Amino acid sequence: MLQLRPFNTLGHANHGWLDAHHHFSFAEYHDPRRMNWGNLRVWNDDLIAAGAGFPPHPHRDMEIITYVREGAITHQDSLGNKGRTEAGDVQVMSAGTGVTHSEYNLENVDTRIFQIWIIPERGGLAPSWGVRPFPKGERGEGFVTLASGREGDGDVLGIRADARLVAATLQAGESAEYRLDAGRRAYLVPAKGVIEVNGLRAEARDGVAVEDEQVLVVTALEESEIVLVDVA
Repeated sequence: MLQLRPFNTLGHANHGWLDAHHHFSFAEYHDPRRMNWGNLRVWNDDLIAAGAGFPPHPHRDMEIITYVREGAITHQDSLGNKGRTEAGDVQVMSAGTGVTHSEYNLENVDTRIFQIWIIPERGGLAPSWGVRPFPKGERGEGFVTLASGREGDGDVLGIRADARLVAATLQAGESAEYRLDAGRRAYLVPAKGVIEVNGLRAEARDGVAVEDEQVLVVTALEESEIVLVDVA
């Protein structure tokens, strides 16, 4: 089963410095039909104005993944970590027993991110943070695993959840296949472009909720960038 969630149906809040769209209930946006998808709790599509950002604020017991689509984001936290993540790369913060962090756009252009929250398998662990640049050449080879808490996924950014984040860049007419284990769900969003997923058309920033499917065939109708989370 595939369920299209068009971009214009998402929750929306424009704070001036932050223009946010919510795939799932978040902050002032509440829709009982869109509380979570498996252990995926939040998928926010954020535009952060140049020179602005999220001031220091706390989290606990949540896996928070930031996928940078355009520009760059600069992270700082109470663990002493500081780093800059640019377009196409990913950072992971495991909030664990508690961490305070800030996320600022220190660039002179707007930054666009996907912020994805996944419920961890176990709470009460020590907080951590990690970032990794990914060779852009790999994105031409179908779906590439960027972060995972699943066994056997090798040297990728680790998360403390039964989930996997993958991404693909496809030229018009190209296809990529992703296989789901029995009983698992997926949620995917084209960061840009227009795609078909098993024949269902989705445009940039639409969401596609997937369950009871074993094989996903994603075909780009124009140059596209796709982000997918495989969840329990």
